[in-house]
Amino acid sequence: MELIAERQVPQWAPGIAPGLTVIIPAYNEAEGIADTVRSLQEQTLPPLKIIVVDDCSSDGTGDAARAMGVHVIRPWENTGSKAGAQNYAMPLVETEFVMAVDADTILAPDAIEKLLPSLDDPEVAAACGFVLPRRVETVWERGRYVEYMLAFNFYKPIQDLYGKPLISSGCFSVYRAEHLRAAGGWSIRTMAEDMDLTWTFYEKGLKVRFVTEAVCYPIEPHNREFMSKQLKRWSHGFIQNVSCHWRDVLHIPYLRLVIAVAFWDALIATILYLCVLPLLAVLVDPRFLLGYAIDAPAMLLPVIVGAGKRREVRKALASYPAFYVLRLVNSWFMLKAMWLELVMRKPLLVYEKGH
Repeated sequence: MELIAERQVPQWAPGIAPGLTVIIPAYNEAEGIADTVRSLQEQTLPPLKIIVVDDCSSDGTGDAARAMGVHVIRPWENTGSKAGAQNYAMPLVETEFVMAVDADTILAPDAIEKLLPSLDDPEVAAACGFVLPRRVETVWERGRYVEYMLAFNFYKPIQDLYGKPLISSGCFSVYRAEHLRAAGGWSIRTMAEDMDLTWTFYEKGLKVRFVTEAVCYPIEPHNREFMSKQLKRWSHGFIQNVSCHWRDVLHIPYLRLVIAVAFWDALIATILYLCVLPLLAVLVDPRFLLGYAIDAPAMLLPVIVGAGKRREVRKALASYPAFYVLRLVNSWFMLKAMWLELVMRKPLLVYEKGH
């Protein structure tokens, strides 16, 4: 293991927080790791320490991170997943708070300052921010842009009212270190370590918060190949987490309802979307295709409202058709994951990057 002295950054102002360590798991991220590190170093409230886990990259990721003057560690062999890389860094965390940031993600300049106060409540184990694609060019990036606009402007704020967002996003979340350690760190038993950790916190009676004003910008998959890898991992991860946690979440009414609705939407709505409506349109009446447009106004409204706040209404409208392309593809991967995980008993075990 190689250790490089971290860059000295300003201490936190008295009364704000005692300290924060940021962990960046990175595998073959030489092209963009400097942007991620720089966005952390230039925060209005910078972290005390930045640790880059060079997970046996072959493209010079470690050298690129080292050139930024941060703490770099490299395991003897690839850990096999983002969760494994993050856990590898935990023994070096000595601060009260620890943040996980993906190596392809940059933060808005005040993201940490906006996010951290939500952990003033000791019962809050984690907090996550608003996620928006850094690039919105291809049909896949545009579809994801609309998906995030819908999720983070509508669903997440409602979930936050109950202190239980469905997921504390893995690309940008902060944790109270003692609760993270008590949960065993990031689990490697599923393909969605962020969902797994979030639900584990709820089972322990802890809270998670969502902060709209804390914004991050990851690079999303730009083509079908990389989007397929990501959707495969996410869909299998969701099913795996339901399988792992369903007994423990039954006694939490709100979480039980949210997961049940999500599972229903993933199964029943997916079958309707992919199979039933097209069959009815062909066999009965083409007007059944109007069913695809029924939910359009309800979904478009929060997207437009959120885009309006960012002065991106044109971008949202231009991207909206791509959302249905992504939704269709996502439905296929969800159905396939259900079949493989629940019927064939062939779980996804290999972690593949989605970009």
